[in-house]
Amino acid sequence: MQLGPAQLTQHLQRGLRPLYMLHGDEPLLVQEAADAIRAAARAQGFAERTVHTVAGAHFDWSAVLAAGGSLSLFADKQVVEIRIPSGKPGKEGGAALQQIAEGAAGNDSTLTLVLLPKLDFQTRKTAWFAALEGNGVAIELPPVERGALPQWIAQRLAQQGQRVAAGEEGQRTLQFFADRVEGNLLAAHQEIQKLALLHPAGELRFEQVESAVLNVARYDVFKLSEAVLAGNAARVQRMLEGLEAEGEAAVLVHYTLAEDIRALKRVKDAMAAGRPLPMALREQRVWGPREKLFERVLPRLDAKVMERLLHAAHLVDGIVKGLKQPEWPTDAWQALHRLAMDLCLAVAVVPSSPSGGGPGWGRPGART
Repeated sequence: MQLGPAQLTQHLQRGLRPLYMLHGDEPLLVQEAADAIRAAARAQGFAERTVHTVAGAHFDWSAVLAAGGSLSLFADKQVVEIRIPSGKPGKEGGAALQQIAEGAAGNDSTLTLVLLPKLDFQTRKTAWFAALEGNGVAIELPPVERGALPQWIAQRLAQQGQRVAAGEEGQRTLQFFADRVEGNLLAAHQEIQKLALLHPAGELRFEQVESAVLNVARYDVFKLSEAVLAGNAARVQRMLEGLEAEGEAAVLVHYTLAEDIRALKRVKDAMAAGRPLPMALREQRVWGPREKLFERVLPRLDAKVMERLLHAAHLVDGIVKGLKQPEWPTDAWQALHRLAMDLCLAVAVVPSSPSGGGPGWGRPGART
């Protein structure tokens, strides 16, 4: 069965199942969910715990299989923890996991906990994944997206008896906090705990948060696409500065921006050829949050704008590889900033209406 992260506490209060599978790339959330299961297990007499980390192609699965049937002289219940950092158990491991899953229901003395990273579509279709999900409890732990981060911070502060001011000041405080810890949830958790040590329960002022919270943000180059397509220039600026400071390859950042531009052009061309938008997006492998962003920005991009962006992406491709281009910065990161801002501007404006006084572009809601 599948279970949402928010349902875990209530589920554990009703009783334990013999098999749990946690999968996700956010270490803090996986660790907290695993800790909650372990604590519930200890409360119900599971006194021993063995940990098996699957590493390498020649991992000995026989030891894992044997662990479920072997108890010590000092405990009659145990937790067997199987960690698969790669998410790929291999052929032998897949068969072993199926065997473990199928035998879990009749084994009241062993609680099996399988920890996996974020899994791709193909892995979710494997027989071993289906066996774990079908015979136990599967919990996916996705990362906290940037838009949900302020609320997540507020909830964590509330758990330790703290809160921000009401209204605009509080929102400003939470946004500042989110900007400082974006992409680094474990550090965000630590910064929240630090506030509990520095200040008593109650309301936190912006100045208290500003002086206490370190800038520990880490930026994912693939999240840059989300920020650019949302037209969020301030966030894009922060992300580019952060990626440069972290030593990210300029070529990879350019690929991310250029691929968005190329995908937008291909979808526009497909629609011009008569394909419905959903079909055009599927053909270009655009789905999830990115699909919604494409749906929003595509009506704002005409053929002339797309050609200009494609040409700019081509020029920046040369710059990041050491070539010089007239009227463009010679520094790769400065050129990337300009390309990103060009795309931000293009998706953040709408064509003026025929009755708006002639051709031109204007900010949403602005008069042209």
